[in-house]
Amino acid sequence: MELNRNQYFFIGVVILLIGLQLRMVSTYTLTHEATKFLAQRTNASAGDHALLAVTSDMGAGHQKTIQPPEWIGWCLMSIGGVLILHSLAMRKPGG
Repeated sequence: MELNRNQYFFIGVVILLIGLQLRMVSTYTLTHEATKFLAQRTNASAGDHALLAVTSDMGAGHQKTIQPPEWIGWCLMSIGGVLILHSLAMRKPGG
């Protein structure tokens, strides 16, 4: 499948907006369910599983906080900008 001009433009806009969001927000706090899902899918230490089990029993949600590095936002914004400019340089569809 070959991508056309509109698809490159749309992908570029989405990646650019994700990069902007990563630059604007400094930390993300996951919900209890997302934290539990990540703990089950990754190799978390036994202490993490014990803490998760204790907080689950008490009803208090243990929530993981993610702080992405600054360069990820810049990288995604750059890739999105390049894709948008590439789409503008391509031939129009159907023409």
